[in-house]
Amino acid sequence: MRDYQKYATIVAVFATVLYAALLVAGFGLISLATNLDVIADRSAGPLVGPTMAAVAVLLVLLMLILLGVNTPPDKQRVVVGFAVATGIAAYGLFIATGAILVAAGNGDPFGVLIFAWSMLASPFALSVGALAFIVALSYSILLASHYGEHGRPLWPWERRGE
Repeated sequence: MRDYQKYATIVAVFATVLYAALLVAGFGLISLATNLDVIADRSAGPLVGPTMAAVAVLLVLLMLILLGVNTPPDKQRVVVGFAVATGIAAYGLFIATGAILVAAGNGDPFGVLIFAWSMLASPFALSVGALAFIVALSYSILLASHYGEHGRPLWPWERRGE
C-alpha cells in the first residue's frame, strides 16, 4: 500500500467515526425537537434502528475508502457527484435495511411496505443521507487539498531553508 493510500484510508476511518457521531447526535436532537422515535413501529424490535445506522456507516466507510485508495494524488478533485451518490446510497440502504429486518421479524409484506413508506420522508432517514453527503464532500475536499504535500506538516520555523 502506497503512502497516499494509507493516508486516504486513515482519513476515511476518521471521517466515518465522525459520521457515526453526527448520526447519533443528529438522531438525538431530531428526536428531542420533534418528539418522535427513530423507529416509530414498536413491534420492529430494539435492534432495527442501530442495525440500520450501522449499515449506513459501513457503506460510507466503503465508499470513502474506494474513493481515496483508487484515486492517485495527482487526480484527486472535489467530487460533488460522488458525495451526492454516497448520500443517496446511504439514505436508500438505511431504509432498505430497515425494511428487510422488519420483514424478517414480522413476515408481513404489507407491514414492510408501510414501514418503508413511513421512513421515506422521515427526518431521521433524510439526516442519514444529508450527513453522508456532507462527510463525503468534506473527505473529498480534504484529499484534494492534500495534493502535492510530502511528509508531515512543518512549523513556520522549520521552513527557513525553503
